[in-house]
Amino acid sequence: MKIKPNLKVNESGFLFDPTTGESYSLNDMGSIYFRMISEGRSPDEIRTLVINEYDVEASTFDKSFLDFESRLRNLRLIENE
Repeated sequence: MKIKPNLKVNESGFLFDPTTGESYSLNDMGSIYFRMISEGRSPDEIRTLVINEYDVEASTFDKSFLDFESRLRNLRLIENE
C-alpha cells in the first residue's frame, strides 16, 4: 500500500489533497496509521508496532486498521504497489 503522491498532512491531522482540493481530518490513531503508511511500513509491521507501543488488543487493531485502509481506498488516497 502506498499513499497517493502530493498529499499533505500537518501535525494536527489535517490532510489535504492538492490535486482535488479535498481536505480531511484524521484522529490521533488515523494520524499514526497515515504516518506509518507514508514511511513505507507494511500492514504487518504497523500492526506489530501499534499493538506493542500503544497496548492495543490485536482484534481492536485489526478492525481499526481495516476500517482506516478501506476508508483511504474509498477516498482514493492510497494506491496498491
